Amino acid sequence: MLLWVGLGNPEPGMARQRHNIGFMAADTIALRHGFSPWRSRFKGQTAEGRIGTHKILLLKPMTYMNLSGESVQEAAAFYKVEPANIAVFHDELDLEPGKIRVKKGGGNAGHNGLRSMDKHLGTPDYWRVRLGIGHPGDKARVTGYVLGDFSKTDQQWLLPCLDAVADNAALLAEGKPEDFMTRIARSA
Repeated sequence: MLLWVGLGNPEPGMARQRHNIGFMAADTIALRHGFSPWRSRFKGQTAEGRIGTHKILLLKPMTYMNLSGESVQEAAAFYKVEPANIAVFHDELDLEPGKIRVKKGGGNAGHNGLRSMDKHLGTPDYWRVRLGIGHPGDKARVTGYVLGDFSKTDQQWLLPCLDAVADNAALLAEGKPEDFMTRIARSA
């Protein structure tokens, strides 16, 4: 089993915020691939399904971003999923809007959701699907930017980005992150 985690914050008023692009990716994957309805488990919302031959548990932690690792650790422990079989979809300030990069391990670059996962999993060696949201240009504006809603002009790249993630999810499930990124880059 693979555990795919979309990071975000649970309040309905936060649903369109840049910080919630991970939730948006999880929702798009679940819808596109006919996953089960979302249900409450592991301090989060889960949906189960298959992509190709791979069984996948999608998880949206409802603990708020800063405590995401609690939910992820509970789900991983219950299903005995090793960190190498976990992928987290999250917002990335250091990538241009709509750009996507996948990497295994590394630092958290100040991302509180990743910091919490590192702590609760005891390792940073899980997959990160970094979804570019761009940077506001000034470090002092970062918090307001990530907690701000996507603008109407952002929809021009946001929806195609989410569709590309869902359309090419089979490559990620098969353990082919380079092919996943290449296919997405070609569709941009």
